[in-house]
Amino acid sequence: MTGQTPPPNKRVLVIYNPKSGSGNNTVLQCAEMLRAAGCEVKTRELEKDVPVTDALHDAELFGVVVAAGGDGTVSSVAYALRYKDVLLLAYPAGTANLIALNLEMPEDPRALADLVLAGHSVRIDLGELTVRGEKHGFAMLAGAGADASMIKESEELKPRFGALAYVMSALRQVNPKKTVFHMVADGEPRIAEGIGVMVANFGKANFGLPITSDVSPSDGKFTVVVLRASNVLQLLPNLIDSVRSRLNLGDPLFGTGNIETFEASEISIDADEPFPLQYDGELHSETTPFSARVLPGAVRFVTAARKDGLKT
Repeated sequence: MTGQTPPPNKRVLVIYNPKSGSGNNTVLQCAEMLRAAGCEVKTRELEKDVPVTDALHDAELFGVVVAAGGDGTVSSVAYALRYKDVLLLAYPAGTANLIALNLEMPEDPRALADLVLAGHSVRIDLGELTVRGEKHGFAMLAGAGADASMIKESEELKPRFGALAYVMSALRQVNPKKTVFHMVADGEPRIAEGIGVMVANFGKANFGLPITSDVSPSDGKFTVVVLRASNVLQLLPNLIDSVRSRLNLGDPLFGTGNIETFEASEISIDADEPFPLQYDGELHSETTPFSARVLPGAVRFVTAARKDGLKT
């Protein structure tokens, strides 16, 4: 970092979850590197059952907030910072780190400190989910059905297998429950039968694989994905087509009807029977129904990537 200058507002607030991922958190190393570069750095450890907003009560006094933890930690910090003039760095310290992956974050603490010092950011949409009268924020996606069940089953595997736990859990979804989803997307009623619905803001899942093509985190719209397949394995042809589209390898090879996608800025989702709900990898006791709306350009994420490059 020799020769680099601190960001215009040299005050940096580091928020970290010590229980995320393997617990081997390098964010404090990153904080020391920022101090060495001339930044005034304050660190705060998140505590169980204490709202993240408590740790961010004075966030507007800082130029940059570094949020270290899993996707749930990062998205909760992002939602608390919505429409504030504060940069946010998604520090990858969880198991999957999908938000950091989509933002093309490096994993090395020195490289992450360099990004803070460089100060380049892009405005990214957030999602605001309402369920049982309570509002929550999400940056990656919210989903009901198969993806929530997959995350639930992966919990016991994550300590041993890390991100591979999600793959192993997905392969167990041989015969997931189906239901009929009743949706209203931007005022238009829709009905679809399937094993799950995902409301996506970012488009890359584990290992950088695209959920589907043409997902943009900065277009003011969600990409809604209805999983019409009978099981997860039936979705492999769609995954292959998405990869081909991302690599510009020509027209889809399969074009199966296992996935339906459409865009919406606001959507409400109900089901004939309650389906489990997750948002940004966090399981919750709530189930369908829920609603979600886009908060356009709500947060300024630090990243070396350009806005167009974040689209799948």
